[in-house]
Amino acid sequence: MHIMVTNDDGIHAPGILALAEALRELGTVTVVAPDRERSAAGHSLTLHSPLRVFELRAGFFAVDGTPTDCVNMGIHSLLPSRPDLVVSGINHGPNLGDDVTYSGTVAAAMEANLMGIPAIAVSLGTFERHGHFDAAAQVAVRVARQVLANGLPADTFLNVNIPDCPAEEMQPPLITRQGTRSFIGKIVDKTDPRGRKYYWIGSEEPDFNDEPGTDFHALNRRHISITPLHLDLTNYESMKILSGWTV
Repeated sequence: MHIMVTNDDGIHAPGILALAEALRELGTVTVVAPDRERSAAGHSLTLHSPLRVFELRAGFFAVDGTPTDCVNMGIHSLLPSRPDLVVSGINHGPNLGDDVTYSGTVAAAMEANLMGIPAIAVSLGTFERHGHFDAAAQVAVRVARQVLANGLPADTFLNVNIPDCPAEEMQPPLITRQGTRSFIGKIVDKTDPRGRKYYWIGSEEPDFNDEPGTDFHALNRRHISITPLHLDLTNYESMKILSGWTV
C-alpha cells in the first residue's frame, strides 16, 4: 500500500510526524505538506502564483501552498503513482461541526475524495502544545486499516476527531453526525505605529451544541468520533419548497 500524508499545521508539526511514522506499518508513506502553518485555509487552491517544492529528506516534501495544493502536487506530480489512501492530520485541535468548512485538514481529505481516492481527516481534541499525538496516531492506523480493507461508500470521506488522553482512557469509537455551534464573529480593530488602521479576524471561544449523536457530544465524553462526510451540499428538503416558487 502507498499512503500519502498531509496536513494544514505544516510539515514540521508534531501531529504529522507521529502520523507518518505510525502509518508505516501499513505500507509506504509519502508526506506532502505545507512548508508552514496553513490553518483555516479551507478548500483553497493557489492559482495566481507558482508553487515551490522542497524535498527535506526522502519521502518528505514541503510545498509553499495550501493543503489542497499539496494533495494536487502529490497525486499529479510528486508521487510515482496514485496513492491507495490519503490521510490528513493529525491536526492540532479538533475539527467539529460547522468548523469543517474552514478546515485545511478536512479540505485536503475532501480534495483526495474528489479525485476518487479514499481519504481520512484526523484531528486531536486539544490546542495545548503537548498532546497525545502518539495515541491518536494509533487510532488513525486502526481507521486506515479498515478503510484499506473495506473501502468507503461512494462520495464519502471520514472526519475523525480523537480525545486528547492516553489510549486506555479513550472511549470506544462512535459513528457521528456533524454538529453545529453558535458562532460569534469578532474583528480586532487597531492602529499601527504609523497611524494606519489594521484588522484581525477572529472569533469568541466556540460554543458547540452538545446534542447526542454529534461529533462534539462524542468527543466531549472522550469517545473517538468518526463522521462520514460527502461533497453534495444540496438541501433536498428545501428543493421541495422551492419547486413551488414562480420565478
